[in-house]
Amino acid sequence: MAYQDASDLAYRLGRQAEAVCRHYLANGRREGGYWLVGDVRNTPGRSMYVRLKDSPKGLAGKWTDAATGEHGDLIDVIRKSCGLADFKDVADEARTFLSMPPPEPESRAQQRQSPASQGSPEAARWLVRMSQPIHNTIVQAYLRERGITDIRGTGSLHYHPHCYYRPNEHSPTQTWPAMIAAVTGLDGKITGAHRTWLDPRRRDKAPIDTPRRAMGDLLGHAVCFGIGGEVMAAGEGIETVLSLRQVLPDMPMLAALSAAHLAAILFPDTLRRLYIVRDNDPAGDGARDSLIERANAVGIEAIVISPELGDFNEDLRTLGIDALRTEARLQVAPQDVARFMALAA
Repeated sequence: MAYQDASDLAYRLGRQAEAVCRHYLANGRREGGYWLVGDVRNTPGRSMYVRLKDSPKGLAGKWTDAATGEHGDLIDVIRKSCGLADFKDVADEARTFLSMPPPEPESRAQQRQSPASQGSPEAARWLVRMSQPIHNTIVQAYLRERGITDIRGTGSLHYHPHCYYRPNEHSPTQTWPAMIAAVTGLDGKITGAHRTWLDPRRRDKAPIDTPRRAMGDLLGHAVCFGIGGEVMAAGEGIETVLSLRQVLPDMPMLAALSAAHLAAILFPDTLRRLYIVRDNDPAGDGARDSLIERANAVGIEAIVISPELGDFNEDLRTLGIDALRTEARLQVAPQDVARFMALAA
């Protein structure tokens, strides 16, 4: 898979960061622990800097263009400096530079694996590390377009300007901007990542067959917003959970990414009351029933919160935030309304 390959190549290139820069960014020069050049396309100048050694501030090979805000790794340097579009061509160029043999072809069994099973937790962690905060990016614009304007506590969301997308093994690799969500376990360690590819012109999902994909170890884990305690809410989609957070901004919530994964979330030891943020469909009903049974079996109170329409993002966009606030107020325990609900403006 592209992410496993990219993660390994980026690491190997980072071990030879200065040699990579001298070859592909020859119009720059070394100053201290950085390589300075005009931009990632090898223009003379000093606005882009590449880290040459690992440090507490970042990994070797990671670069930032101070003039444009672009950033990436040495895979991106090779892609842009050489004018390459397809990931296979970028990977071939990187392997040639590293004097690596070509990869062995995948077996039929490997080709049949799902995207989630193909992407390792290590590849997911690498992807999150190579992403940046969402403030003032297309991710924030995308969320705003969906009615999500309060993004406090969304540190698990990130932005990648050139995220690889490949429809299938026979198709060329594309790049789109993407919202990257870190999937974490109860200990806070990243176990997976979820990608939502975006169209910058429409501030919507990219016009591709599967604009959402997950990778890594997902079972029992989730995208977390806030620190779990005695009270927590859990739902399926990122936008669904963030919609409810517009009126309950201080309640810890998590997005399990699917009905099946919602039914299997792990409970923190501190949890005493769980709000199940239900999607209004048969899969949502199944996840609801399973979670109620599991929660009650370990002494956790389970309360279902149901949308008026298909999900809470649809409610937010169609009915408005005041209607959503009223819905939540009627379904959330009074003590939690007082504790977690934002007052109307």
